[in-house]
Amino acid sequence: MSTPRKKVGLFFGTFNPMHRAHLFLANHIAENLDLDQVWFVITPKSPFKQKDSLASNQDRYQMVYDAIASYPKFKAIDIEFSLPTPSYTADTLAHLEEKFEYTIDFSLIMGEDNIVHFHKWKNFKTLLERYRILVYPRVKVPDVSATESVNNHPNVQRISAPIIELSASYVREQIQLGHEVRPLLPDEVWSYIDAKGLYQ
Repeated sequence: MSTPRKKVGLFFGTFNPMHRAHLFLANHIAENLDLDQVWFVITPKSPFKQKDSLASNQDRYQMVYDAIASYPKFKAIDIEFSLPTPSYTADTLAHLEEKFEYTIDFSLIMGEDNIVHFHKWKNFKTLLERYRILVYPRVKVPDVSATESVNNHPNVQRISAPIIELSASYVREQIQLGHEVRPLLPDEVWSYIDAKGLYQ
């Protein structure tokens, strides 16, 4: 009798920094859907973009790792750091499938704002056919009429999740202003940022 394949949702992002809304959303998905785990895939810093506001790959990975260490359903993944840039989700999935020897059923987790542009992604038709796309709501509902073929695909699943409108750019802005940001961040992330003086 073959072992059932593990179900994993992939949550891609720069996590610059990881904040409580990331945790809240991932936890809601992990607890309310048929997933065994949610993996946070930290996207790399592009060598072509010298954005001072983007913390290093290692700093962002470490913040995610520290923040989720006590959550058994969460995992931090740095696979894109070793792949060619720019990173394409299709390539990352191909590497993950190979690395885990095709023993995992992967799903993609994305916001409504991303599904609008999904038809522009590399190999998007293959992604649609092979993977479940879990779409969580945003405050501003985008116009999806132009992408009905994607939006109405049977592998695109809408998630009924609470909407928390908190962005990493807002967190960075508040840090730069010297404002109190501890309510916005997991304790481990705040401690890391404070110790290393990030986003000052």
